[in-house]
Amino acid sequence: MHSIDLEATGRRIVLLLCLCLAAISPIQAQQLIHRKNPTQRWEIDAKRMASNMLSDDALPRSREFKRIDSSYYVGWLFEGAYKHEHAADYLGYKNAAQPLEKALDLIERDYRKELATRSPDVAVYVFAYKFQIDYTTIAYLLMDCYANTEEPIKVYNLMRRTLKWNFQRDYQLDAYNYLGWTVHRNRFYNSSKYFFLKNSIDANERLANSYLDSGLRRININKRINATIFPQGYELEEKQRVYHYKAMLYSYALKIDSATYYYDLLRKSPFFPHNNYATFREVCGDFREAEREYEEAVAQDGADKRLKEWAYYTSILKIYKSQPKLGAELMREMIKANGSTPGFGWYNIALARCLFYDGQEKESERYINKAAEFKELHIGTTLGQTHYDFSVQLIKLLNKQAALDRQRFEHKNWWYNPSVLADMGQMLTEKYMQQFLIINQFALNPERDRVVYKLFSTESTVSWDEVWYLIRDFSTKFFLQKFQQELRTDDRKYVRKYFKLFVAQLTMKQGNYKEARVLLNEILRDPNIDPEYEKLFLARVYQDQATCAKEMDDKAGYNDWIYRAYVIYPQLVPTTGMSMNMNIRIMGQQDKVVVDRLKDCNINWVTTSPAPEVYISFLNAGGKKRIEYYVMDRAGNYVVPRQSFGYTKAEDAGVELAYRLFNIGGKDPAKEK
Repeated sequence: MHSIDLEATGRRIVLLLCLCLAAISPIQAQQLIHRKNPTQRWEIDAKRMASNMLSDDALPRSREFKRIDSSYYVGWLFEGAYKHEHAADYLGYKNAAQPLEKALDLIERDYRKELATRSPDVAVYVFAYKFQIDYTTIAYLLMDCYANTEEPIKVYNLMRRTLKWNFQRDYQLDAYNYLGWTVHRNRFYNSSKYFFLKNSIDANERLANSYLDSGLRRININKRINATIFPQGYELEEKQRVYHYKAMLYSYALKIDSATYYYDLLRKSPFFPHNNYATFREVCGDFREAEREYEEAVAQDGADKRLKEWAYYTSILKIYKSQPKLGAELMREMIKANGSTPGFGWYNIALARCLFYDGQEKESERYINKAAEFKELHIGTTLGQTHYDFSVQLIKLLNKQAALDRQRFEHKNWWYNPSVLADMGQMLTEKYMQQFLIINQFALNPERDRVVYKLFSTESTVSWDEVWYLIRDFSTKFFLQKFQQELRTDDRKYVRKYFKLFVAQLTMKQGNYKEARVLLNEILRDPNIDPEYEKLFLARVYQDQATCAKEMDDKAGYNDWIYRAYVIYPQLVPTTGMSMNMNIRIMGQQDKVVVDRLKDCNINWVTTSPAPEVYISFLNAGGKKRIEYYVMDRAGNYVVPRQSFGYTKAEDAGVELAYRLFNIGGKDPAKEK
């Protein structure tokens, strides 16, 4: 939704009114003011000139205006605008709606003639201008309150109520655009829930588009009557607002050419939606341009209290780039800067995701529980509670799988350790319960074919890799057919390789490793791979190549592929269940308990290559024990930068050191560079 500058708008209204009143007779001026309390209303209008309805002074001003004349809508407008500006939760917007509803009723009661005025004559229209722009300001703020308290029926009725006046300009409220937005935002419901909807997603999307078409027709009709009042070309801005929503709808529908067309129309506009365009480029698999556009969105972003989508989705791009630590740092900054305002829950989801891909499962679990307990307010976004709940539950599933994988990594011989087996049995039960919960939730989602199986969608709030965790333990044959179909029909050139990877992985689940290896080799020959922005993708391909090599008794191939996976994304390796080859060099006096516990983890210590070189030093200064470590690849580049940590319990230090050798926790090499 476009934002409005109420202060500038108010000043323009009053300035134009004063200029016009100076040129007309006292009798005409009297006709402009309602016959009831004309003196008091003149006083309010005069004082309004020096006031800003969004300032801290607006609330006492509203009380003053209502003391002078409580039947005049301006005092109620000032109160509602102030409360709307300071609202940050459900109750805040409900409180803001009440005075705005009063203001709307009063302006309709007292100024029906002015609101109904349509004229090409500026001398006639000037008496209506102020009231029409005030009306659309009130209606816009009220619509925003209704939308932010999840009351789409009230939004729909308000838009219809506004349209009946048939203003010759929409000013602050593009009613047809918001009708389209409201239908699109609730597209997965039907008429049994909201009477204004159709009975399928496709029908609702057609309805939303038809509202936008009506908006364009209305602009063209009004252009004829406005030709003698407003400067030539004024309508371009109004059309660009429609194009904004057109681009959004076509992006959702994955009609790439149509979406590109409307984004191109918006390109030279001062309102070009960098955030939406970035998400569109991400949907197309062009992560490099998506990140650039999200950076532009930062500068364009306003100070309103809502989810900063650029930040949420940038954290996912950081994961794709093998920079989960940088993504986690960004999310911590967003949480610190915004507190528990709308977006807090989403930032905790994103932080939990980054921590999962950094191998910090326990920290990830802590933040995802925070998100689950937070009552998020979905403001100014098509992302709703169903998207939120799905994201929370899916990351919980990832963490439960990671808890199992950690046991296999921390205990090389886990299969005959009764204590470990008992713990794993409990964890497996919890994982199955989580799968049962999320699949039941997922089965009721009418958008799963459009948003989840497509891997990349404007309405997706999870990474493509998380989708694999969702489907990997279920009907292999069903999903294999599903993704083979997507591979044949999807025309996004940067995305097709992801469908091919899923087909290869599902083929492996069927035990056809030779066939899967052919597909994986084809993927690596794809010229559309971006090695910087698709490290997660490449790491998964290398991991699958290593699995195929192991199953086909290709030891040299296994060693090479798992080494490649480690070098570009070391945090992933401990959860693969595969043993990583490493050379170890211990300098100085070693702590035998630490080293023995380290060697009990699932790492294959070798003296041959290809294998990373691990350097470990034990320090003891002033009775404080520290371990210094770093890891280098065979070309002499740091995989894990030189760093250290203190410890008291040697057993725990051995396990922590094992994770640190995979860059889990500690410093970020990308940031160090």
